[in-house]
Amino acid sequence: MPKPNTRFELDVEDLDLIETALRKAKREADIDSREVADLLGRLHNQKVFYRPDGTYVGG
Repeated sequence: MPKPNTRFELDVEDLDLIETALRKAKREADIDSREVADLLGRLHNQKVFYRPDGTYVGG
């Protein structure tokens, strides 16, 4: 029996498109918003945000 794919190759644009589509579907459709919010949260938690090594002024 084949195993499911647990390794996905998505780039930043792919993830942005998925997040945008989920947010739009949540607004327009009658779907369980808790499931969508949970999925969006899991996507957010997997992101690696860029932070430079040196001193920087955020804003």
